[in-house]
Amino acid sequence: MVDRAIGVLIAAHGVSPAAAFEMLHEVSQHTNIKLHSVAESMLAWALGQPLPQPVGQELEAAVQRRIPGEAPDEPR
Repeated sequence: MVDRAIGVLIAAHGVSPAAAFEMLHEVSQHTNIKLHSVAESMLAWALGQPLPQPVGQELEAAVQRRIPGEAPDEPR
């Protein structure tokens, strides 16, 4: 599941696999949500569901640290 979520981030933001994993890990740490639960949220997002607010906010911050000017719901 984590590998699929990494793939979603790679496809959506053009980051490396290592950067995508770091982003998932940061979101997990900053929201106190288990990594596999963050990954589940990412996969649901890829299928059109909204991200839970804390996950979305932290993901946006993680993306901004790597790709200034890009938000998580704006695929590349």
